[in-house]
Amino acid sequence: MRKIENRILLIRGEKVIVDADLSEFYGVATKRLNEQVKRNANRFPDDFMFQLTKNEKSEVVANCDHLENLKHSKALPYAFTEHGAIMAASVLNTPRAIEVSVFIVRAFIKLRQFIAGQKELQREISRIEKRLAEHDEQIVELVDLIRRLLNPDPLPKKRRIGF
Repeated sequence: MRKIENRILLIRGEKVIVDADLSEFYGVATKRLNEQVKRNANRFPDDFMFQLTKNEKSEVVANCDHLENLKHSKALPYAFTEHGAIMAASVLNTPRAIEVSVFIVRAFIKLRQFIAGQKELQREISRIEKRLAEHDEQIVELVDLIRRLLNPDPLPKKRRIGF
């Protein structure tokens, strides 16, 4: 499962698996996976799968050593969301694809839980920072007051009135 988690990428704000990785997990050639997807195009709306642009492909190849073989491919890879990965398993309909799809779903869930935990941690840090900022203001006021008490302004000399 760790291997699957490491292959989930963030592209266009979506957590996805590139077709080359998905086909490896499912034990089929990338060409066969993409053929089945094209034959069943109505099962793959935009929120299930999208094709990478040239720039996205270059970035993925540059950042993911295991995808180096895509560098020389003329075809632009497809990226599958969690739902697209499950749908791909159903159109491939091989025992391995069905079995591995469960692990892929679990990897996406684990990633989602991790991100949720990070957001909660960020909220807690913000709350503490706010509280500290309030204390900082109070501490500055307290220090100013102490300084004034220690160094009182000299009283102006009173003019003597009278005799």
